[in-house]
Amino acid sequence: MRMYDYDVLYLGSGHGSFDGAGPLAASGQKVGIIESDMIGGTCPNYGCNAKITLDAPVVLQRLAERMRGVTAGQVMIDWGALVAHKNDVIAPLPAMIGGGLKKAGADIIQGHGRLTDAHTIEVDGKPYTAEKIVIATGRRPHRLAIPGDELAHDSRAFMDLTTLPQRLAIIGSGYISMEFATIANAAGAEVTVFMHHDEALRGFHQPFVKLVTADMTKRGITFVPSANVSALTQEAAGVAVHYGDGKTAIADWVLDATGRIPNADNIGLEAAGVDFNSRGIPVDDHLRTNVPNIYASGDVLDKPQGKLTPTATFESFYLFKLFSGQTSDAIQYPAIPSTVYTSPRIAKVGITPEEAKAAPDQYTIVRNHIPDDWYHQTDQETMGDSILIFDQTHHLVGATEVSAQAEDAINTLLPAVVFHYDQDQMWQLAHIFPSESAAAWHKIR
Repeated sequence: MRMYDYDVLYLGSGHGSFDGAGPLAASGQKVGIIESDMIGGTCPNYGCNAKITLDAPVVLQRLAERMRGVTAGQVMIDWGALVAHKNDVIAPLPAMIGGGLKKAGADIIQGHGRLTDAHTIEVDGKPYTAEKIVIATGRRPHRLAIPGDELAHDSRAFMDLTTLPQRLAIIGSGYISMEFATIANAAGAEVTVFMHHDEALRGFHQPFVKLVTADMTKRGITFVPSANVSALTQEAAGVAVHYGDGKTAIADWVLDATGRIPNADNIGLEAAGVDFNSRGIPVDDHLRTNVPNIYASGDVLDKPQGKLTPTATFESFYLFKLFSGQTSDAIQYPAIPSTVYTSPRIAKVGITPEEAKAAPDQYTIVRNHIPDDWYHQTDQETMGDSILIFDQTHHLVGATEVSAQAEDAINTLLPAVVFHYDQDQMWQLAHIFPSESAAAWHKIR
């Protein structure tokens, strides 16, 4: 006789849960998934998938720009049509993800979940019990604590704008800021980025970031370093952004892109005795919280690994293997790549150029100028560089690239970094030619 309603109950339905919850349910365990918003969480609905859909015509616009002289005319972006297209692409995803989970045998429980003890989550007054609980509530946009903060909007609101504001102010200079600045500028908005510091995208190789920001500046985006935004006020001419030493700028719409914070409050962690802090929920090397039967996965974790969809997916699948008895080992993270979807992109994986430079006796650094590669001359690419990091036995251990297709190049190189291919093994992979993959792979052999 079952002691609890479920073997495993997931709080949240994003990549931190569904990539493992589905297989776990299909394996015969009783699985429930609680979600207060859209099935699939942030990434499919108002994160990665939505963002890349909005970015698609920017890629086309940049290609047409590079091929000017070979082709004629300009690519103009119809913002209203683009957002409608984004909605068409995204709308089916919750039902598709939820349908897959139900087909696997999982129960979807819609409503706000709150732990009441170590084995119980209450949803709109109804208790559900489980032997194990996984907290996968993700993160949400941080809001500036300044006067007038109600005049600013978050990234979800930006992606639902049916009319693009003429003057867009963005506070912050991380992923969301730089990507949305790129998209809005390409669609015709006047964009000003108010930076917290004097460097954007501080987690990426700064010479590459400076190359991207210089191009964005050339295209009309204004960067205000160390802006110290202190207040927002509604004026007749628009929203006034107060910054610096008594300076103001007027915008039609303000995006607060000052980061994301863990959804660890208002879910009953205190009642269940689960420790958490401002960075998220600490876990051990089996993703257990301080309460032995409660685990956590995805962006809600307090962890050094990047808070990215691939990380959450890996953690979720690890918990499936752990709960299904396929492993008892501690989680061992692979090299996980990351990309900022500006134009050009910046992508990276593994050892960084800065780490390699600090240990010259351990690593060899190889630099390539992307336009020198004949393949990238086919579409007249004039901007881009890659840095490859090898250990002393010529295993590729890191790569960083800025280029129009940097994410594809880094994905191509990923197996060599993860599996430590030697040179003979590298030659066993004969990529389709010509292609971006072949161009990237050729550089490491």
